[in-house]
Amino acid sequence: MEGVVVKTSGQLYRVLSNDGSLVECNLKGNFRLKSISTTNPIVVGDHVCFEKNAHDIAMITAIKPRINEMVRRASNLSKQAHIIAANIDLAVLVVTTNYPKTYSVFIDRFLVAAESFKIRAIIVINKIDLYHEDELSVVEQWQTLYQSIGYPCYAVSAESGEGISTLHHSLIGKISLFSGNSGVGKSSLLNRLSPDSAAKTNAISEYHNKGMHTTTFSEMFPLEGGGFVIDTPGIKGFGMTGMSFADVSHYFPEIFKIASDCRFYNCTHTHEPGCAVIEAVQDGRIDPSRYTSYLSILDEFEKGKYR
Repeated sequence: MEGVVVKTSGQLYRVLSNDGSLVECNLKGNFRLKSISTTNPIVVGDHVCFEKNAHDIAMITAIKPRINEMVRRASNLSKQAHIIAANIDLAVLVVTTNYPKTYSVFIDRFLVAAESFKIRAIIVINKIDLYHEDELSVVEQWQTLYQSIGYPCYAVSAESGEGISTLHHSLIGKISLFSGNSGVGKSSLLNRLSPDSAAKTNAISEYHNKGMHTTTFSEMFPLEGGGFVIDTPGIKGFGMTGMSFADVSHYFPEIFKIASDCRFYNCTHTHEPGCAVIEAVQDGRIDPSRYTSYLSILDEFEKGKYR
């Protein structure tokens, strides 16, 4: 029998069978994946084969090749990486200008990761019903910046429903991974998009103004109108994986586009004479915040964090 993994919880996997039934599966004892370099061998979105034994216990026996996967460095920055989900059509980053605050460098790191795995990304700015004038100004700045680069940017409120219809329409027919810092309202948005999901929600810690972890394991829910949405645990950081120092500029579309005009073919866009990218930052064609994010990732490579 075959199906897709829709939930992982420790060593137990919930599989949506091709016949439409949900089956709780364990991992077969002799099941092996060669050269495992990740913390989790099977993830939500994986297409698997499974069988039931004489005791009617379902066991996963094989995993089919992945089209893609979204990976982040393990939290301790070890050599292992953590796969968030596989076989994704769209990576959705949920952010908030406040309640809790999301920093632009975090947004840029997520977008770089999505680019490196060839997954289309969009940005969803949630909780716009709470924002004051200065915070709404940040929303407009983010929308102007990221949409000019090529990333759709939606301003919504899971609480009031504002903007949800437009966002929902963009997700129909796709498998969409929702990610972001804890507390930005991923689960609340999923409750709007897929009311039957009953995704867990929790309040923000007023003392820290940071999110409280509510989703412990990844889970996939059906989207009204067709498609699926994947809820994931909140993430505090996004270490780069699967790329080299020289690759980083390739995953900033506006930098990559201008880099061909640099004097040197191996320009790092940090100090070289005749660097078209530095000139573009100076004259405003590349946003300084994006360039700062680029430099911060290079700095971490130089410090050996990704070796």
